[in-house]
Amino acid sequence: MIQKTTIWKVSTVLLGIGLVSVLMYGCPSQTEMLDTGDAAQRVYVAPGEYDEYYAFLSGGYSGQLSVWGLPSGRMFRNIPVFSQDPESGYGYSEETKPLLMTSYGFIPWDDSHHPELSLTNSMPDGRWMFINANNTPRVARIDLTSFETVETLELPNTGGNHASTFATENTEYIIGATRFSIPYDMDMDVPIDTYSENFDGSLSFIGVDDETGEMSMDFQILMPPYHYDLGRAGKGPSADWVFFTTYNTEEAHTLLEINASEFDKDYIVAVNWKMAEEYVREGRAETVPAEYYHNMKDENTSVAVSNVHDEVLLLDPRDAPDMIYFLPTPKSPHGVDIDPTGEYIVGGGKLATVIPVHSFSRMLDAIDNDAFEEIINGIPVLEYESTIVGEVENPGLGPLHTEFDGDGHAYTSVYISSEIVKWSLETFEVVDRIDSYYSIGHLMITGGDTPNPDKRYMLGLTKTSRDRFLPTGPKQLHPAQLYDISGDRMEMLLDFPTIGEPHYAQAIPADQIRDNVKQIYDLDANNHPHAVKRTADARVERDGDVVRVYMTNIRSHFTPDNIEGIRVGDEVHFHLTNIEQDWDMVHGFAIKGSNSAEVLIAPGETKTIVWHPQRTGIFPFYCTAFCSALHQEMQGYVRVSPADTDVPLTWRTGED
Repeated sequence: MIQKTTIWKVSTVLLGIGLVSVLMYGCPSQTEMLDTGDAAQRVYVAPGEYDEYYAFLSGGYSGQLSVWGLPSGRMFRNIPVFSQDPESGYGYSEETKPLLMTSYGFIPWDDSHHPELSLTNSMPDGRWMFINANNTPRVARIDLTSFETVETLELPNTGGNHASTFATENTEYIIGATRFSIPYDMDMDVPIDTYSENFDGSLSFIGVDDETGEMSMDFQILMPPYHYDLGRAGKGPSADWVFFTTYNTEEAHTLLEINASEFDKDYIVAVNWKMAEEYVREGRAETVPAEYYHNMKDENTSVAVSNVHDEVLLLDPRDAPDMIYFLPTPKSPHGVDIDPTGEYIVGGGKLATVIPVHSFSRMLDAIDNDAFEEIINGIPVLEYESTIVGEVENPGLGPLHTEFDGDGHAYTSVYISSEIVKWSLETFEVVDRIDSYYSIGHLMITGGDTPNPDKRYMLGLTKTSRDRFLPTGPKQLHPAQLYDISGDRMEMLLDFPTIGEPHYAQAIPADQIRDNVKQIYDLDANNHPHAVKRTADARVERDGDVVRVYMTNIRSHFTPDNIEGIRVGDEVHFHLTNIEQDWDMVHGFAIKGSNSAEVLIAPGETKTIVWHPQRTGIFPFYCTAFCSALHQEMQGYVRVSPADTDVPLTWRTGED
């Protein structure tokens, strides 16, 4: 049982940290922002002009991914990924429901954290965006020609998929890990006090087809029962390696804020993924039971389909020598980031007083010289002094995440003292610092996680806005702050509210995506099994209690728009095809009394919504998208009669 004295000590420590941060660093000032008198001009994008960059911000507890323009901070779109979206009908329409299927059933919500652009030679190629779900562990792929979620994959034997989705050099893999160690055996029922005995960690390697982008669970690595926080792939000389941070090497399972903070150092995990892949191909991995769903939109029909898998390949480090190592890192490291050269591995010890910088080449030397402190479950622990190349002093309190400008500097977000520090990769000394508003988590530099950063903009993603915007109640939107980093000093340009809680972001020059974006779905290529491409083919069919309405949408009417003969207890499928072939000419559909959402149908697309009429009467339906001057006239009626009625099934539009 937790004693009150223990809780009092924790509160005192946290209060002390906050007080010390104020005394050492003071309250965030607005000096840097107020000095940028031309800030508005530098973020201004004239009406009708385009932004320089697409920026993709995770939605956190909204489960979505939002798309913004930089430098304007204009929002372009909110892409539904892991949560139902009543605006578009994602997760409500029959075509998209399978994308939310898991081994735990239909899960209409999740917590999206880390978007990652697909890579070619470690540079974003503009083809796909990947993002993770933290709660019911999943990863998703978004097609950047349609800006739609086209695939989700559940991660088995994983308790919280936080360390995802980071891509290897040519997107051979995206990686994941269990945030919370759990029993690896599926559905194992054991006392929590047997944590050290029965709980395990795991790292996941998800293969990505280079042509189609299709994901597959290739293999997992069995790990000690620590918590695995974030990951990154190497680049250049370290491109064959991936890195993860750990915390809770104490193996605590209660009151972790104390019990998982006892050790001076936890670890960064270094995995040679190419060697791991070779071991798997040699047959060293064990096949173990693991139920998980793989859901993917069929490109031919635009209907998502679920497949259930029942096993996964598991690699034990004790059977895979020279593949994986621990790098001691102070203290409860959160972020791990690799500099543009691939040489420096930067930890973000959220309770550390320094920013530790490991050297990849020194790591290889330490491996060659067996500079090991100990071996844990077949994983050698390298000596701290053998890999560390520098420690950045006076970084502020709570360093978390680091990105780079390609000009010899790193930028680290610092949560407790609410600031960003810029430091030299040559001297490991802080050269500039600027306030954030308030309590910054991740930061993102344009290209700042690639071998060739674009030293233009930095986006800070903060956790609370407090007094930054007009108040809207006890809960305010999370803000983002845009900084100009093109000069010697960081300058704040813009401060804007976001959607959900963005944890991380990615940015890409707009011209890498803009010209490839679809404007319509080709109606001739629509192979949806219930599509109708001509109004003459619109109809209503009954098969027992199932009624299918094959309906077309075009400005400004539905075909059919009068339907009779529907009975109480029927299951009515509205198959809606937008037969427009004009960019952005979207139609919607909603019917009175439906317990689902509306659906939006893009030009050339077919969507399906299911309705269960519960009572007799006349039920109007209408287009929810303002599509033309006669949009209000785009409507219709359904007559619902008693279950034993002899009213014949009829349909028409106009006098037909």
